[in-house]
Amino acid sequence: MIERLSKLIALFIITAFISCNQASEKSMTFFGGKIINPKSDHVILYDNEIVLDTFFLDQNDTFLGQVEALSEGLYYFKHGNEHQYIYLQPKDSLLIRLNTWDFDESLVFSGKGAKRNNLLIDCFLDSEKQDKLFYKYYDLTPHKFRNKVDSIEKIKLATYKEFEDNNPEESDNYKDILKIALTYPLYSKVESYPMAHSAMSSHNKHNEVNASFYPHRASISLERDSIMYFYAYRDFVINHLYNKVNTAGHDYHSDEFTVSLLKTIANELKSENTRNAILRQTMVGHFYRKSSCNVNKEAFDTYLSLSSDDNDKKLIKSLLNDSKKIHKGKKLGNFKVTDYNKTDRSIKSLIKGKNVVLYFWNPEYVSKDYIAARVNFLSREYPDVKFIGVKIDGDGKERIKKIDIKKQYYLNSTSAANQFLTSKMPRTILINKKGVVTNGYAALSSRNIYSQINKLRKN
Repeated sequence: MIERLSKLIALFIITAFISCNQASEKSMTFFGGKIINPKSDHVILYDNEIVLDTFFLDQNDTFLGQVEALSEGLYYFKHGNEHQYIYLQPKDSLLIRLNTWDFDESLVFSGKGAKRNNLLIDCFLDSEKQDKLFYKYYDLTPHKFRNKVDSIEKIKLATYKEFEDNNPEESDNYKDILKIALTYPLYSKVESYPMAHSAMSSHNKHNEVNASFYPHRASISLERDSIMYFYAYRDFVINHLYNKVNTAGHDYHSDEFTVSLLKTIANELKSENTRNAILRQTMVGHFYRKSSCNVNKEAFDTYLSLSSDDNDKKLIKSLLNDSKKIHKGKKLGNFKVTDYNKTDRSIKSLIKGKNVVLYFWNPEYVSKDYIAARVNFLSREYPDVKFIGVKIDGDGKERIKKIDIKKQYYLNSTSAANQFLTSKMPRTILINKKGVVTNGYAALSSRNIYSQINKLRKN
């Protein structure tokens, strides 16, 4: 492995030397590395939502590519359903090494530009650890919670100051990104406090907090469209907007909250692309959180009036129309699914006499690992319920390896099920022993799924 990476680094140097001789005015940036247990045959490099290049793995699961005239800044790469951020400068020769079984934790960088990126991935992993730590802090009073934040913030800012002092040559743009990576996840937790505290309190009310609880707001802008896709910044902006609506007195689980949040997003975010993206995310999240066909028309109408992205609106309309095609209290119509022996099966025969959780999945919207973890957990919790997985737009080549293959199927283009899956987004249908639908649009990710399955078992 070390020998292979050394060869790649040597190749970077040789290629760079040749490139400089052939075209001295061109500034090449090299990107490559090793993927252990690859999930696909390629790695895609993105600039915001724009694909810069696709690099294909060789027989040793390594790749090597170059990008011409790249600007300094934050990018991200994607492999399978996972992605991670990288910071690139012209003439960098950056190598990655990762194991997809432990994607983020195993990721290390080498080559020119590695120091910056190893520091950023450390920030990301530290933020994930703090997510677990802060869960118990949300039960504290505002004063005690703020004290915890202040002590952690001092450590974060000291880390930043040490880097700044020891790296005077570093660009202001990178230092800005580093500071965001260090501090914004913490500020995001501050914005989450009122709602999280309310959820953890038995009286379901949070202690009042005033403006002094949010000193970070004085120096933060919501208009940095170029880094909106960066987790630290995006999560802060979203939590800030949620908190603002919650502070106005709307219950998070109510339809009124969603309508108010959509309007707040439209008012607060001036960038059209950013505004549209978060409006779509909010609307989809609202739909799946409800885990029901009983949609709120006002929320959908509000979204459609505020978004200016025709493709997004088409997706949301498809989601809404799909929800109307399976009716609670009616028997599920028959359709064909295909097993991994390429044999067509009748859904009616598969669900006969069973309480069933029928989940349709699409790797474009949800990872296989998440589905496997969720379905296996629910299967253990409800051993008397049959879980059937169906891949949307399948071809027999892709399944979830951590789930029994005998409980997995896929849809081909001729299946009648495609009529209620026009959005191609995940959908879960609950059917009782009589073949009657008890929920036509449940969501495995929703906290409501537990009570809905319990209700299913009683029918």
